[in-house]
Amino acid sequence: MKIEDSVALVTGANRGLGRHFAEALLRRGAKVYATARNPEAVDLPGVEVLRLDVTDPRTIAAAAAAAPDVTLLVNNAGTNTFQNLVAGDRDKIRLDMDTHFYGTLDVVRAFAPVLTRNGGGAILNVLSAMSWFAFDGAGSYGAAKSAQWGLTNSIRLELAPQGIAVTGLHLSSTDTEMVAAFDIPKTDPADVVATALDGVEAGLIEIIADSDTAVVKAALAGDPAALYAQLA
Repeated sequence: MKIEDSVALVTGANRGLGRHFAEALLRRGAKVYATARNPEAVDLPGVEVLRLDVTDPRTIAAAAAAAPDVTLLVNNAGTNTFQNLVAGDRDKIRLDMDTHFYGTLDVVRAFAPVLTRNGGGAILNVLSAMSWFAFDGAGSYGAAKSAQWGLTNSIRLELAPQGIAVTGLHLSSTDTEMVAAFDIPKTDPADVVATALDGVEAGLIEIIADSDTAVVKAALAGDPAALYAQLA
């Protein structure tokens, strides 16, 4: 997959990591559809702006019809309602799952035929280090990201015969609005995006964006008690 001269669509491109993706794709020579639930919030020159709410199938279908030339889909849109599962607000828990799992699935189902008609291409799903562990206070986010990781692995098998490569991007805390209130070490989003796009061009199926995420993945081979003791 070459970024230059590709046609990319980025969900949640109005801010944070999504805006960085759209900006970097433009710099690398791609045509970019920047989508958002509120398209008026997209302020990046050079992109084509579309309304797309990943929890609204009607806007997904409309975006797929309006962008028939897409060859690279970046599923970036996300939420984190910071809910635990047992005592948390059920509607907010459902929002995280609807966004990360069902939203990603619906966007993929809408755009896979588009990529196929264009001779194939690539899908990049923005996952998380929390695909692999739980954290007290963000149970719904971790569960939704775990589900999205499983989705990513499944669609990779389903779409390979159509010439569509599927890549999962795992990252730890990154300096965006989602974690702005937390006084913790954060990765530069520009670095994450550069690593991700390099990985897509290299044909990687999994991209580890930072050292903290690499530590979490390595710990999966050991006793889970050690991982959770370290997190605590």
